[in-house]
Amino acid sequence: MKQIDLNTWKRKQHFEHFKSLKDPSFGVTIPINVTKAYKFSKENDISFFGKYLHACMKAINSVDNLKYRIINDSVVEYDVIHASATLMRPDKTFGFSFIDYDQNLELFIENVKAEKKRICNSSELFPPKNDLNCIYCSALPWLNFSGHKEPISGNSDSIPRLAFGKATQQGNELIMNVAINVNHGLVDGYHVGVFVENFQHNLNE
Repeated sequence: MKQIDLNTWKRKQHFEHFKSLKDPSFGVTIPINVTKAYKFSKENDISFFGKYLHACMKAINSVDNLKYRIINDSVVEYDVIHASATLMRPDKTFGFSFIDYDQNLELFIENVKAEKKRICNSSELFPPKNDLNCIYCSALPWLNFSGHKEPISGNSDSIPRLAFGKATQQGNELIMNVAINVNHGLVDGYHVGVFVENFQHNLNE
């Protein structure tokens, strides 16, 4: 990771303004077309969750602002961002995972499987590996939500949070609402827009 020089950073005023707010985050919910991704996962007998999460992480890592984190009032940029997804156990409790990102889809899905196995064989909430170089995300396949709110720990909370809703049939297409919450001191609507565009592109590959 690298340290951002706040004195020369073009976002210095934005950062200082939003970090003074009690809640500097903003969130949006976007309908995403997952038709091709779902078809691909079924034809190749792979996890649909693994497929769309990989597309998401690939998009996250393509946007510098989504790789920024606040540490002790300083801003750093991580080289690679991983996924901390909530994964459910058979008893309907969940554990937080830490899924290492890999550009290779097959390797990434193996990392998802390994974390799923660890969580299902444990009662621990938190993973043994934990850092700020991740996003927090949850799959909510039971709900076709149109709005969403994530828990925020404070005004220095800088980890993006995402939630993936139920995929529903709309005509000939399968649409899944995706919510994203970010710290406005680091991320603007433009950057979220670039993420969404790249996410959709990756899903269609």
